[in-house]
Amino acid sequence: MKQFFGMSQSGDLSEAVSGLTDPQFIMLFSNDAQFESHVKALEKRYPNVPSIGCIGMSYDTRVAEQGVGVIAFLGDVSAAANALEQVSVMPVKYIRRLEEDIRRVNGTGSNTVCIDFCTGNDACVLTTMNAALKRNGISLVGGTGDAGRVSANGTVYRDAAVYAIVKNHGGRVKTYKENIYHPLGNYRFIASDTNREKYIIGSLNGKPAKQVYESILHVTDQEILTQTFKNPFGKINGDDTCIISIKEVDGNALACFRQVNDSDVLILLELGDYKATVKKTIQNICQDFPKRSAVFSVNCLFRYKLFSQNNYMQSYLQEMSALGSHAGFVGYGEHYNNRFVNQSMTCVVFE
Repeated sequence: MKQFFGMSQSGDLSEAVSGLTDPQFIMLFSNDAQFESHVKALEKRYPNVPSIGCIGMSYDTRVAEQGVGVIAFLGDVSAAANALEQVSVMPVKYIRRLEEDIRRVNGTGSNTVCIDFCTGNDACVLTTMNAALKRNGISLVGGTGDAGRVSANGTVYRDAAVYAIVKNHGGRVKTYKENIYHPLGNYRFIASDTNREKYIIGSLNGKPAKQVYESILHVTDQEILTQTFKNPFGKINGDDTCIISIKEVDGNALACFRQVNDSDVLILLELGDYKATVKKTIQNICQDFPKRSAVFSVNCLFRYKLFSQNNYMQSYLQEMSALGSHAGFVGYGEHYNNRFVNQSMTCVVFE
């Protein structure tokens, strides 16, 4: 298979797809104002080609921040795309669509991956999708788009998750997750007074969450939203840590980008040597895949901001390009199998 990336900073879809012929699967990343027109135009240009899309930035060695980006898979690859609707209420209602697409593509865990874009309620959506994917050993990589809209096969959806089941006929696939944070001290917090719908942490160990965060890190209310780049929360999940970013201060509480429940055990994280971590990820991928057709990744918006503020984003994209054809998009939350995480990078590598 081969991977195509095209972009237009001005939002010209014709410019973004220039040179793209006979795609087997397409991903669209557009701006809020032009999203729906881009979805229609893409479907008209490539009818009957499975596609999914969302609102957000995309990249290869460059970043399409406000315009439009297109990533497509060509050659020895097949795909099926669709949507799970009403994800805030009952995503399982549409699970048969996913089950049928898995059967249609007829892939295995070693050569097939699910890529998804979601408008919200990510944790519930991933649990629902994982029930079908796990039976077939298929991994998942994806993320949350902006502005509450996604698309599949030329149709725009709200309150939905769109997905594609992608089979690599030329070799293996494997998913990865990169974490650039590690525990800070021995802090352990029991969350309480949470609001599951608004992703709010009211209290930590019985004290106001804002007060706890500020007193440990010696920051003010105004500094919390940038401090979370360096010190997010973490939730232990087996031998892994799910990163939880702070979205905003809500009175004496903290609103996050990921759901936290009463009695969840949280830790405090700190930023590590992210440049060394990136190099290690690249080494691991090269060891696992001496020959690579494509790498598709999802980078968190907060990682993008952190790397940009430290003048590292362009260097990061150049380093990742050493893997060959690398492209992806900037998400508001990252999906990795049944896990919804923040401030991470997830990716799928095609042999």
